[in-house]
Amino acid sequence: MVNIDTVYQRVLAIANKEQRGYITPLEFNLLANQAQLDVFEQYFYDRNQTARGPGNDTHFSDVDSMLDEKISFFETNTIIDVTKPLPLNLYRLGSITVDPDNTGSRVEVKYVNEKDYTTMAASPLLRSTRSRPVYTRDSVGITIYAENNNGVVTQIPSAIINYVFVPVKVEWGYDVVGEKALYNASPNKTNHFQHHPSEETELVVKILELSGVVIKNPNVVQFAAGEDNQKVQQEKQ
Repeated sequence: MVNIDTVYQRVLAIANKEQRGYITPLEFNLLANQAQLDVFEQYFYDRNQTARGPGNDTHFSDVDSMLDEKISFFETNTIIDVTKPLPLNLYRLGSITVDPDNTGSRVEVKYVNEKDYTTMAASPLLRSTRSRPVYTRDSVGITIYAENNNGVVTQIPSAIINYVFVPVKVEWGYDVVGEKALYNASPNKTNHFQHHPSEETELVVKILELSGVVIKNPNVVQFAAGEDNQKVQQEKQ
C-alpha cells in the first residue's frame, strides 16, 4: 500500500515550490486515479518486454521478479458461479480450476475459442473430458465444457478463478474547516493506493506530470518528464 496523503503532500511540495501552482484535493483525486491506472497498466507492457530478454540470478534485482511482486498486489482467487457474469473488477483472467466430480481433486481448464470448440466437439479424439475440461469466453463470462463417461457434454457450474483486478478508486479524504481542506484519514473518506510501496515515487511523478497540464505550468511537466526519463534509463542499464 502507498499512503495517499504522503503522495499528495509530496506533489504539493514540488508543485508549490517557487509558486508553481496549487492542486486542489478534487483535482488531485482525479489525477491520482488516472496516474494509478497508468502505472498499473504499464506493468503488463513491461512484463511482456522483459519476457523477451534474459533474467538474472539475483532475486532482489531481477526485473521479472519485481514486476511479478508488484502485480501480485492486484491478484486474487475466488469461487465463481459460471452461470453468472465474471467479477466486475476483473482486468486479466489467469488460471481456472474445477472439481468436475466433487472428489476434492481439481484440474485446470484450458481456454479455447468458440470456433475451436466447435471443431473439438465434432471429434471423438479432441472432445473435452472430465479430466481435460475446456472453457470458452464471451463479453459477459465463461462456459466450461466436459464430456462424461457416457459421452454427454455437460457444463460445469462452478470454478475457482485466479485473476488480476483493477485498482480500487483512490480518494484523499478531507473536511473543510475555515475554508481549508484538512485531511481525514477515516476509511469512510480515504482510500489509499493499493500499489507496492516502491511505487510511491512513480505515482508522485505521474501525478505531477498531469498536474502541470492542469495548473498550466510547463516547468512542472518538464520536471516530471525528466524524473520519468531518468527512471526509464536506470531500468535499461
